[in-house]
Amino acid sequence: MSNAENLRRLTAHAYLYGMHTIGSAFYDLKEGLGTLYDEREAAAIAHGAMEHITGMGKLDRLVEKKRSFTEEQELRFVDVAQQLFAGTPLQYVTGEAWFMGELYAVNEHVLIPRPETEELVQWIINDWGTVPSPEVLDIGSGSGCIPIALSKMLNNPRVTSCDVSADALEVAMHNAEVLGRHVEFVHVDFLDPEARSWLGMHDIIVSNPPYIPQTEADRLHVNVRAHEPALALFVPDSDPLVFYRAIAIFGKEHLKQGGAIYCELDAGHAHETAAVFRDLCYSNVELRNDLNDNPRMLCARF
Repeated sequence: MSNAENLRRLTAHAYLYGMHTIGSAFYDLKEGLGTLYDEREAAAIAHGAMEHITGMGKLDRLVEKKRSFTEEQELRFVDVAQQLFAGTPLQYVTGEAWFMGELYAVNEHVLIPRPETEELVQWIINDWGTVPSPEVLDIGSGSGCIPIALSKMLNNPRVTSCDVSADALEVAMHNAEVLGRHVEFVHVDFLDPEARSWLGMHDIIVSNPPYIPQTEADRLHVNVRAHEPALALFVPDSDPLVFYRAIAIFGKEHLKQGGAIYCELDAGHAHETAAVFRDLCYSNVELRNDLNDNPRMLCARF
């Protein structure tokens, strides 16, 4: 069933049968999402959307499944369904996403925080959690989830984060303010050697940079390809490792003695990325698999 057909069915429901009940709304939403996602993911998204619409958890909605929507809830339901059936990620519909146990504001200008990035942050915490006052640079602020989490979980760190997108920095600064974390956000095009030269010396450099070649866009789900910011996703086909090379070169002059670089990776280019750092004389380069057993993280030291 197409997106348009799903919407016609939903909007006709109230006219023909009255307002949706909580139970029927969940069923219709899950069925419509089945054209985009597998059954398990469709159900998870439908549950999240229903909690957003009703303010009720899964158990409460089960108990109240025969309760009819109010007119306001029905209108909100149709609006949410329209966005979800068009492939808009749930997090953009609700405007929020969880990361390391805290709720972040997100919109179309920033990537949605993901579990793999939590694993990268946890690696840094495990390595540096007891080190006093480390200097941290995050490259590619996005929602601010990496620098904000590190500012909370490290021992009195000084955290700087840079991004080329002014819109992303606005989101990141909002999140830092709401969560009560001090991070210095800087508007910098990191691929400009002169601009990045002013970023100082650091114990920890961390980045989840763009790494998907343009020709590989079709392998992404439509909810990522069509809705998350291309600036944060894609790199030129001619040089898919452009950001990692820039980070490795930058680290040669901006990494303190004993410091380390941590990066999130595309599994398909993980070993090539590690070679970039080894070719620039990083003697201690480690790849680490994520929970799905894919090589998605790197740590490099001199």
